[in-house]
Amino acid sequence: MNISLRYRLEHAVVMTIRVLVQTLPRRISLGFGTAVGRIFYLLHGRRRELAMSNLRMTFPERSDSECRTILRATFAQLGRHIIEFLNFDAMEADEMFKLVEFEGEEYVDNAIAKGRGVMYFAGHFGAWELQIMVHAFRFERIVMVARTLDNPLLESLMEHIRTRVGTQVLSRRGAVRGLLRALKNGGSVGLMVDQHIQDRSAVQVNYFGRPASTTSTIASLALRTGAPIIPVFAIPLPGGRYRMVYEKPVEVPAEDDDDRIRTYTQRCTDRLEARVRKDPYLWLWMHRRWRDTAAFN
Repeated sequence: MNISLRYRLEHAVVMTIRVLVQTLPRRISLGFGTAVGRIFYLLHGRRRELAMSNLRMTFPERSDSECRTILRATFAQLGRHIIEFLNFDAMEADEMFKLVEFEGEEYVDNAIAKGRGVMYFAGHFGAWELQIMVHAFRFERIVMVARTLDNPLLESLMEHIRTRVGTQVLSRRGAVRGLLRALKNGGSVGLMVDQHIQDRSAVQVNYFGRPASTTSTIASLALRTGAPIIPVFAIPLPGGRYRMVYEKPVEVPAEDDDDRIRTYTQRCTDRLEARVRKDPYLWLWMHRRWRDTAAFN
């Protein structure tokens, strides 16, 4: 494989940071993460302005100053999240559990006990990568779908960290078969619900009052298998701690609903929106979530 100099340099920088932060006290490494986020804010002008545009359209009642305050906090949180991802990679289960509290565990226990598999969804919200690690240690491993990074060296590192706890990572192409197999075997699968989708699984739903093309895979597999859908969010707390929140399973649409898949997908999206409205700085505003300007079909 011919790997470009740019990719090699990016990998070298990340590996250097990885070694550095794992030798620092966590308090200092988190401060370093905040600084990394602030640097991202200053250097990534296009992403910064895209995020500002998203914030203005999502919260028209907020001033530009308020939107920029949210965005600065978003970049700072992203920087901490990246560093914590590297920190947690060096931790065993007992070390993680000292930093994490759980809410809604009963929903997970009840769902697993039914033996029909469990579907979890999240968004690019809070500490989404950490919740994958912690969940695998607390409950059971997850089969998840993730976009492959452009840099193959960083993709290899990401896969190593995710799979260290037993997580199986599927690429988007052909992922449905693997997810269905896991559910039929009573396993757990996880997907993101906040990315723009252009393939055949896409349905349009309302996200913050605007049409958003969203994967229907979560809803369609849940309806096909009878697996419940549980929203999960990792919320940062003061002092470098986290709360893993498992919400009540999403209500299944009625049998006589003319478009059960879209209704189910909308209900999942509504759960994420409620979280983002409560803590907007925890969502990743820097990506092109809304690309459809046409009205709903």
